[in-house]
Amino acid sequence: MCGRYALFRWNRDFASLPGFPADQQAQWNISPNDSVLMLRAELDGQRTLARARWGLTPPWLTDLSRTPAHARAETVAEQPMFREALRLRRCLLPANGFYEWRGNVRKRPYWLTPGEGASLFFAAIWEAYPVQEQVWLSTAVITQPAASQRRPLILDEAGQAAWLDLETPLHVLQGLLASEPAALRERVLANLVNDPKLNGPECLTPA
Repeated sequence: MCGRYALFRWNRDFASLPGFPADQQAQWNISPNDSVLMLRAELDGQRTLARARWGLTPPWLTDLSRTPAHARAETVAEQPMFREALRLRRCLLPANGFYEWRGNVRKRPYWLTPGEGASLFFAAIWEAYPVQEQVWLSTAVITQPAASQRRPLILDEAGQAAWLDLETPLHVLQGLLASEPAALRERVLANLVNDPKLNGPECLTPA
């Protein structure tokens, strides 16, 4: 399961998008409940960025300790918690890569990325949660099976455009949800990243 990822590098075009926070800092060890950047398309098609809490919070939710960080690609279109967001509120989460833990007795962290210097986008859904006069945004990553793990659904440029377009028909979305896992490079890491409070380049220290 993708429980941690990182966004520490972005290009000038990304930083020029509407909504890019002026105080955005590198995040090397993003965990559920953290504040993350999400990319959405407005009604006019313009792409904008916003900050959101990683943990989906629909406005009807009363138990705020149960905010899912993930939604399964196989069932997201059917589950009441997610199906309306899939239809109306789709977004992308930018990342440079994500972490995966493997092993039976002593799990080791791995860093997965498309390549050095590359970026990727996770398919996700979002919700708005009103509190008095303020509206909080939240999000959940779509995951898919990959070998013995579950990984984020990573979309290429065409898939990103289709995912963000509210006019995309359901059968096209279902095709994206059923797509093959992306080819990724991986590197085994030292255990420094196991500390969720650590937020620096040392998270990527090789084993």
